[in-house]
Amino acid sequence: MLKIVTLPNPKLRERSTEIDRDFLLSKEIQELISEMISKMYNSDGIGLAAPQVGHNIRLCIISKDALKLDKKNILPTEFDLVLINPVWQKTSRKTNIDEEGCLSVPGLLGKVKRHSDIEVEAWNEKGEKIKFSAHNYFARVIQHEVDHLDGVLFVDKAKDVREIQ
Repeated sequence: MLKIVTLPNPKLRERSTEIDRDFLLSKEIQELISEMISKMYNSDGIGLAAPQVGHNIRLCIISKDALKLDKKNILPTEFDLVLINPVWQKTSRKTNIDEEGCLSVPGLLGKVKRHSDIEVEAWNEKGEKIKFSAHNYFARVIQHEVDHLDGVLFVDKAKDVREIQ
């Protein structure tokens, strides 16, 4: 069973390496994806990046619950979203500030400013190229998880960090 890596583990601060298509389609990575989905739900997470479970590769999972919260979403919402080598860019200047927490930074919450509208490119778990727009909370979750792949934690960007009561 996978374990969540928490601060102060220095592995959380490393930029993750890209995955090539052959490695993505390997039994090892396919099993990791399945285990990460289970771990995310067992830990009450809405997203999970590979570095959070000790694998510094550019892979993250976004819960189908986050997809459902995006009213403009065109992706199927009955499945969790697997993003391999994801990149995003803002599509508007609109931002929002909301409270975030993290499985790798237990016991803390903080207000983080994120872009409201983004365009995402990645591979899915089958190695197929995907491109889509994400908005509001869904966009926030993606930005949070991609930050993990870059060695950045929400506390690095957060204001008003506080302990969970």
